[in-house]
Amino acid sequence: MSNDEPFKEEIKVLVADDSAVYRKLVEQTLSENQYAVTFAKSGHEALDIFAKHRPPLVITDWMMPDFSGIELCENIRQKFQDSYTYIIILTGMSHKSEVVKGLTSGADDYLTKPFDREELLARAGVGRRVVELHRQIEAKNRLLEQLALTDSLTNLPNRRAIEDWATRQLSSAARYGFAFWIVMADLDHFKRINDTYGHEAGDIVLKRVAEILKSHSRKSDICGRVGGEEFLLSLSHATSESVKLVIDRIRADLEATKFSFDGTIVTVTASFGVACFNGENARDLNQIISYADAALYTAKRSGRNRIELSPEAEQPRSTS
Repeated sequence: MSNDEPFKEEIKVLVADDSAVYRKLVEQTLSENQYAVTFAKSGHEALDIFAKHRPPLVITDWMMPDFSGIELCENIRQKFQDSYTYIIILTGMSHKSEVVKGLTSGADDYLTKPFDREELLARAGVGRRVVELHRQIEAKNRLLEQLALTDSLTNLPNRRAIEDWATRQLSSAARYGFAFWIVMADLDHFKRINDTYGHEAGDIVLKRVAEILKSHSRKSDICGRVGGEEFLLSLSHATSESVKLVIDRIRADLEATKFSFDGTIVTVTASFGVACFNGENARDLNQIISYADAALYTAKRSGRNRIELSPEAEQPRSTS
């Protein structure tokens, strides 16, 4: 964006200055150039307004009745670190040492009073471009974080996301004594699908499994793909009977699904291993997962397309 190109959207600006004259000058300069200006007459008022509205651009006088623009700048930098704010200090002091003090306190720029209106507009424009750049970076970082926690094929949470969530849930279960379940699910003879009909067919099956899992998951639970044809579910505040009922519905829905590959109707089944935190042992998530894995292998050895509960991690006597 060039300096002469107009901005497309209004941006919020907080102006902190006890001088009515300078507040008016700033308002006249910025309000006609797509800036939504809010004013404060003191440092405390400015801090209160900032906490409520979080404007991305702040223009503050150095000297104010209660505390200085330097202190306002320091407060913003210390207390509001989750988003970026561009801060310009207005000052009647032009000594280099004072300018350096203002910049080291966290200010991004300064302007000496009396200021030229065009210079103020230009410096505010620089601040706006920096703020918009930070917003773009933050949006990309959020996208990257989402991608890092999502399985790209099924759009389910991946192993990292599930383990992060389940670890926190396990901690709560240990503290408050509610039931916490881990279910490992693995598709039966999935390699045959890929070998016979190709990986595209395998992907179709995996996506359908994801849809079935999501349709049977409460908002308080989580399900995800942890690798290959293996999925993990985490459930809480449930009895063994209700967990077995949910998993059996998932098993039956998958078994009833008909896939058509190369003119051939294909059905797919899955085996399930279930383990539960019992309030005494297996406080480590990986240990509970290993119990569920062992139960899963028992289900495989016992004929597949079935559910097995781990004997090492039985349900607590009471659930909340």
